[in-house]
Amino acid sequence: MNASTNDLCAWVHTQLERRPLISYPFKLDSLPENGIYFFYENGETQNHATSERPRIVRVGTHKDGNFRSRITEHFLLDERKMLFDAGKPAPHERSIFRKHIGRALLENDPYLEVWDRVFTIRKIQDSYGHLRDIRIEKEIETEVTRILRDTFTFRYIEIPGQKDRMGGDGLEKALIGTLAQCACCTSSPGWLGRHSPKPKISTGHLWLIQHLKAHPLTEQQLRTILVAI
Repeated sequence: MNASTNDLCAWVHTQLERRPLISYPFKLDSLPENGIYFFYENGETQNHATSERPRIVRVGTHKDGNFRSRITEHFLLDERKMLFDAGKPAPHERSIFRKHIGRALLENDPYLEVWDRVFTIRKIQDSYGHLRDIRIEKEIETEVTRILRDTFTFRYIEIPGQKDRMGGDGLEKALIGTLAQCACCTSSPGWLGRHSPKPKISTGHLWLIQHLKAHPLTEQQLRTILVAI
């Protein structure tokens, strides 16, 4: 298959439409233990078709056996995690997706500098923990959860092998490169990501900052996706 990045992106979107579109609430035990997930967002459509069809806004995967854990962290299915305090990391510390959405909500707010700190690192906690305002963080976390649950859906493909999913030759990297380099897919004027302080997000169309320039999908990887579909 000798296809352009635009054609590959269109192919990925078309193939994934054969998979169920999952929205919150959902049964966690219905999800696989290993796979790659694809998030869609209300109002964001692809330009590969004449009719408005949702476009992928984020691709993600995980280490072996942690698919359900990653989805749990994104959607905050364990709401006990909201009982954090100044000595405990907030939910966005366990989900870079949540962190990105929070950044966009804060945009030019001075608290963005605190939100960006990695408080799972003891040295950071000791040096900057006094700057945390738990009331503000809980307000942002609550809004991030609402946005994820109300406006995002996802599909997935089951990929058992971690090496097939992650790393230099992994599907995740090639999928992100394919989607990011597609000239047909653009963000809508009202996309929340446009407010991100991360230029790779605000000037792009994905909630991602890594692998955007990765080599697109190979023929072997296309076959792997077809088998998983």
